[in-house]
Amino acid sequence: MTASGGIAPRVLQSWVAPRRVVRGLSAMPERVKLVVLMAAMLVFLVAQAPAHARLAQLDPSVPFEARMGGALLAVMFLMPVLAYAVASLVTLLSRLTPWHLTQEDSRLALFWALLAVAPAMLLAGLVAGLVGPGPALAVVQAICGAGFLMIWGAGIAALARRK
Repeated sequence: MTASGGIAPRVLQSWVAPRRVVRGLSAMPERVKLVVLMAAMLVFLVAQAPAHARLAQLDPSVPFEARMGGALLAVMFLMPVLAYAVASLVTLLSRLTPWHLTQEDSRLALFWALLAVAPAMLLAGLVAGLVGPGPALAVVQAICGAGFLMIWGAGIAALARRK
């Protein structure tokens, strides 16, 4: 199975062969990387809706609209700034190792990992909204976290260059 043909096949392939997928995206222009980041953030925002709806039902003192407004601010405005900062920090830290990572490659690895884990985040949001806190949610969140770290790490490894 090749990782070509569009975003969805590449996202799915990222869970199986993340190095190959990220290496194939290495020529991605900077404006497209920003689109990838914002698409991931939009999916993350949508993924939070079921949990916020559940919480609004359980505690009506904070309405759903207010909860989603806060999530909108955090996910669409603060998280992208944080993502750029983390990518810059990883670039700086890579200088302490024999492997160099450019700013552009660091952003690609991080932003792609966020987009690749987005479908799992949708599942986590559904579990949070329908089942609520408990073992099922913990397992899905652990899968999301492990998948993100695996894809991000593989992306960094694929794009880093020896000094």
